[in-house]
Amino acid sequence: MDQNRCGTPDGCSTDSEEELHRKRSGHDPSTMPLLTEERMRRKLQFFFMNPIEKWQAKRRFPYKFMVQVIKIVLVTMQLCLFAYSRYNHVNYTWDNRITFSHLFLKGWDSTREINAYPPAAGPLALYKIGEFYDTIDYAFDGYSRLTDTIGPYSYTNENNTMSSMKLCLYQYKKGIIYGFNESYVFDAEIVEACYNITHDVEEGQLSSREYFKDLEINFSALVRATLKFAIKTVNFKAAGPITPPDCYRFDIEIAFDNKDHDGQMLLSLDAEPVRLTCKGDVHYIIDNQLDAFLRSLLNFLVIIICAISFVLCSRAIWRAQQLKTITNNFFKINYHRELNHHDKLEFLNMWYIMIIINDILIIAGSAIKEQIERKEFAGNQWNIGSLFLGTGNMLVWFGVLRYLGFFKTYNVVILTLKKAAPKVARFLLCAMLIYAGYTFCGWLVLGPYHMKFRSLATTSECLFSLINGDDMFATFSIMSNKSTMLWWYSRVYLYSFISMYIYVVLSLFIAVIMDAYDTIKIYYTDGFPKSDLHAFIGVTNLEDMSSGIYRSDSNGSLNGLIQDLCCCCKKMHRSYSSLSSSRVSVKNSNNGQSSGIPV
Repeated sequence: MDQNRCGTPDGCSTDSEEELHRKRSGHDPSTMPLLTEERMRRKLQFFFMNPIEKWQAKRRFPYKFMVQVIKIVLVTMQLCLFAYSRYNHVNYTWDNRITFSHLFLKGWDSTREINAYPPAAGPLALYKIGEFYDTIDYAFDGYSRLTDTIGPYSYTNENNTMSSMKLCLYQYKKGIIYGFNESYVFDAEIVEACYNITHDVEEGQLSSREYFKDLEINFSALVRATLKFAIKTVNFKAAGPITPPDCYRFDIEIAFDNKDHDGQMLLSLDAEPVRLTCKGDVHYIIDNQLDAFLRSLLNFLVIIICAISFVLCSRAIWRAQQLKTITNNFFKINYHRELNHHDKLEFLNMWYIMIIINDILIIAGSAIKEQIERKEFAGNQWNIGSLFLGTGNMLVWFGVLRYLGFFKTYNVVILTLKKAAPKVARFLLCAMLIYAGYTFCGWLVLGPYHMKFRSLATTSECLFSLINGDDMFATFSIMSNKSTMLWWYSRVYLYSFISMYIYVVLSLFIAVIMDAYDTIKIYYTDGFPKSDLHAFIGVTNLEDMSSGIYRSDSNGSLNGLIQDLCCCCKKMHRSYSSLSSSRVSVKNSNNGQSSGIPV
């Protein structure tokens, strides 16, 4: 019998001295049963320690904790600066939109500028053909008198001359109605046609009806129309004490919406800001460079610290999964059973997952913010950047709960939420089914008669507000009296929903949370139930942490991170070079046995 087919003292093993050392030291997941029970226990005890206990056990600088502290400070500082700049930008563009509405929209009044509920005025709309042409004439006249405005507005042409306006019509290809005998000719294809308005103001005021006399506009087939033009302006109000003025171009669009064909053509104005590169006073150049440098420096520091946090947390998750495999093999060899599902989840730290997510969001938001400040982005990118930075900052501050959870008093909240989460999820599933039934019913039945039920979204928002006791009497009183039957039905509907959710569902929801809280209080008194994993780990006292026994068998320092990266590169090279030898051993093995394949 051939006992050494490979000609080596160890048979067919191709492990290097470094790999053998890793296996003996317990860092290879395939050789975990070689660990002693005491060493396995120390590894697990150190893994489940909080950062303060780990510092007491190893006396190493808590660089992971400091990275998170620095990240909170930098990210919050960045968010404050961006929020202030974004507020000024949004407020400035909104105020200009109101100004343009006064200048170019006929029939606009100040009551429409305030968001009131219920609305103080109805929609701005046109009802006659003459009003359509009058609106175009009013807008053109206001555009021609741009120099009379208080705002620092100018035309987009280089010599500051009035540029042309563009009228675009979107009509059905065929849309002729013969109402006297209930017949029609209809083709649903929408045809777009655009026309430039280049009237000379010295010849008098524009009459769009005469200007488009050769154009027959079929209002029965007209779906919508847009009137477009652009204006340039400079914003002297700075976002900071050393920030120079900003230059913008507003692309203004007056929209005529006739898609419902109900005799009411809705009228609205939108102004999309586009940021331009200013050619301003040279006195601001030095201050502008300093401000831009400081903002860019903060953005790059945030990106760097979040990248470091991302690498550290990813490494921690990867090593935790390695330790899970090690522990599972140890339990299979020594106790002839695997870890249960709950114990395996103990090795997946959801706090690290949340930190990785907020790192990705903040890096993306910081990149968008840097491009905005370099004036490479405009318009809606402000909203996208704020979404990334705001959500990332929110998760960063949520991460502070992880450190408060190490204290017994504050940990009650986290443990209660964790204990109640499965029951709350099952309870909410049942409650959501009832809620969905009420939502669809209210939208269908009350939608035409109640302004709060006109869409599925507003119906859901109304019902959620009623659950929290908001605006109840107004919801009852706004219901229209056009249908007596539906008026009485609305009473039964609202009374039953409010009674069901306020008196029953909310009470049961609070009872589920309180039951979990009472259980946690009992655990603090009588002790928490221990699984097989925690029973094996035991209790770690202060003497063991300060004795130095945890300082010899763990590479959790910054040097360990560098070693892990180097080892990954070496393992990839060894696995590539050993591929051919493993194939040769498979070919020379008997009866399909491949003892030479590395495990």
